[in-house]
Amino acid sequence: MTREPTFAELVARAAVLAAGPRRVLGITGAPGSGKSTLAARLVEALGDRAALVGMDGFHLAHTVLARLGRVERKGAPDTFDADGYADLLRRLRTSTDRTVYAPEFRREVEDPIACAVPVPCEVSLVVTEGNYLLLWPQIRPLLDEVWFLDLDQDERRERLYQRHLAFGRTPDQARGRTDGSDETNAGLVADTARKADLVLRKIQ
Repeated sequence: MTREPTFAELVARAAVLAAGPRRVLGITGAPGSGKSTLAARLVEALGDRAALVGMDGFHLAHTVLARLGRVERKGAPDTFDADGYADLLRRLRTSTDRTVYAPEFRREVEDPIACAVPVPCEVSLVVTEGNYLLLWPQIRPLLDEVWFLDLDQDERRERLYQRHLAFGRTPDQARGRTDGSDETNAGLVADTARKADLVLRKIQ
C-alpha cells in the first residue's frame, strides 16, 4: 500500500512550486472532502509566498440563479461562471507587475463579493480550490499541479451534513442537501481524479 504524504511533505512539495516564477496549484475533490481546509493550511504554512483564490468566488449571484431557475441546484457546474474563473487564472499566471483582485464567496450572505482577495505581484504560488478544476476543460491547462482529495465517503458526507447544520439548515434540509445536490455533484467529480497529479485519501 502506498504511504500517504504527511502535511509537512505536502508543504515541501508546494514550496518547490513557489520557488520560481508564479505557479498555480489546484486542490479539488467532491463537496466536503476538505479542499478549503487543506488550501488554507498550505497558504498559512507558506506565508507571503502564497495566496488563496477559491473557485467559489465565481458562483453566479443568487438573483441570477433565481432568474434562471437554478437556486435549488446551487453548486452544480452550470451555477458558476467557469469562463470568468479561467480568465482570472490567466491573469494570475501572467501578471507579475501589479496586484490582481479576486472575488470571494461569503457564506453569510450566500453570494460572491467582488475584489475581496488581493494577490500581490510578489506572490509566487497561487493556491486555488474547488470542485470542478478537473471537470471544466478550460481550467486544467492553467494549473501547474492539481491535487485531488478522495476522502472516505461516509466521513465526507457527515462533514457536509454538519456544515449545513452550522449554516442554519434544519436537520431535514441538511440531510436533503447532503443526499441530493451535493451527492450529484460528487458523482460528477469522482471520475476526474485520474487527471490529477496527486490523489490524497488522508492528510496526516
